[in-house]
Amino acid sequence: MVQPPDRSIFPRRATRLAALAILLVTAGAGAQTPVADPTALVRHAVQLRLAEEATQPPLRFVFRKRGSSRVFTQEIVETAEGDVARLVAVNGAPLTAAGRQAETNRLHALAANPALQQHRYRSEQADQARIDKLLRMLPDAFIYRYVGNDSCSVDIPEVSIPGVPAPPAATAPTPDTCYHLTFTPNPQWTPPDLESHLLQGMAGDVWIDSNGDRLHRLTGHFIEDVDFGWGIVGRFNRGGTVFLEQDRLSGNDWELTRMKLNLTGKVLLVKTLRINIDETMGAFEPVPKGLDYRKAIEMLLSSPPLPSH
Repeated sequence: MVQPPDRSIFPRRATRLAALAILLVTAGAGAQTPVADPTALVRHAVQLRLAEEATQPPLRFVFRKRGSSRVFTQEIVETAEGDVARLVAVNGAPLTAAGRQAETNRLHALAANPALQQHRYRSEQADQARIDKLLRMLPDAFIYRYVGNDSCSVDIPEVSIPGVPAPPAATAPTPDTCYHLTFTPNPQWTPPDLESHLLQGMAGDVWIDSNGDRLHRLTGHFIEDVDFGWGIVGRFNRGGTVFLEQDRLSGNDWELTRMKLNLTGKVLLVKTLRINIDETMGAFEPVPKGLDYRKAIEMLLSSPPLPSH
């Protein structure tokens, strides 16, 4: 029997790396037309993103994460008390009867232990606070340049998960034209704390939806080694890459649908750090606002899995 993985390896806002991904997604958003002051454009975009957090609708969706040896497929329900997840497949194969029972037992135990869910929710909230802090630094941490108008269907390799069908496409079609921006570190900016040192080593490109004023795709890479705590705490090596894509679900509701991180480095001078994240999110459905986590568990256990193809 395949044991369900620990919830901590899963989704959005669950790790600092996911936080980095989300803040980069927002870096170029809001570009309606080429402007003389792209920094002011980014500053406005950050303010817009922070304002939208309070009204973002909760969702239920399919989440797939490819690790070094296995692909996990989960259903996620967002609630006012934190996300709730149900494992539904490993390596593209549905769970065995024993695996399904183990997952049911885990969710029942979670429903009976609100302190555990509260702990996870506090962790999610702490990660969100880190994201917001870094978001506010973006206008000053990078130099932004408008390159021109490109096709939104630029040739970026698809995320491939062997044995698992890709999630459905976004409900809104990809626009024909995107604004192409680049970003590079601002040499005049001094990181105020340990986490913000990440921003010093990143450069890349973003493609902005010309109709919805949201970032459609981002590619980034570390152009130099980035130390944490003068290299004693850790280091990300030059050459690490980030790929992100988000799509519009409806109106102004945009969601991250693909993320790939390929990073190497060191922790505490000696331990090798290798981060290979390959994730897809899809089959989004709205859920009622104010949904509590026990109701989310009931929803997951009383209904069949969301479609994965």
